[in-house]
Amino acid sequence: MMRVLLLAGTTEGAVLARALAEDARFDATLSLAGATRNPRPLPLPTRIGGFGGAAGLADHLRMARVAALLDATHPFAQQITRNAAEAAALAGVPLLRINRPEWPVQPGDRVVASMAEAAAALGKAPRRVFLTIGRKDLLPFRDGAPQHHYLVRAVDPPPAEWLPPRATVLAATGPFAPEAERALLAAHRIEALVSKNSGGTATAAKLAAAREIGAAVILLARPAPPPGLHTVPDAATALRWLHARLAERGV
Repeated sequence: MMRVLLLAGTTEGAVLARALAEDARFDATLSLAGATRNPRPLPLPTRIGGFGGAAGLADHLRMARVAALLDATHPFAQQITRNAAEAAALAGVPLLRINRPEWPVQPGDRVVASMAEAAAALGKAPRRVFLTIGRKDLLPFRDGAPQHHYLVRAVDPPPAEWLPPRATVLAATGPFAPEAERALLAAHRIEALVSKNSGGTATAAKLAAAREIGAAVILLARPAPPPGLHTVPDAATALRWLHARLAERGV
């Protein structure tokens, strides 16, 4: 039996958790950062919370005798991915990062390097803006662009003090259907969409809906992964990598 630690929190992480739970050759544990208050349950023993940085994660890998580490965290979870890379190197554990492809940028889209740049890109005239950036990156819009009317969608409602003055909060979890996204944007008369370029299918429909109505699309560029990190684009490829590790161990 091969021990696997799965750092999850994404659609790909959920797919991997279900596959590992059904395969008796793996003794897998799921790790969630704890950013979501009520995560959807998955069929693996689950650990919630940090490890105490890269050194703490390396200690855990050694003590738990983990044979493979899978990083299926969010594409913008930079610190977790950096810690995983450092910890795997310290502990001598094979690491694989599942890094789903970015959404293709279309003509007319605006790509920005920071949330402050995204807020500035909205312009000075008040607009009706759909923010799908999570709950932790709202301050540039509160402080730098308070004149707009915002629809803020996040898994958990953000604290009131983080919100721009003219904000409506929608707590929701994907996937989101195309027809529902079109109806949402129409109901709120959205003129601009701001999103991280997270990729994947669960929340992609908002982009098509925004482009259909001529709304501005502003995308935060994805950070580069740590140098030398082995990445694959999806859960199926990650499973093949794990099966190869099993074969190497003669399991």
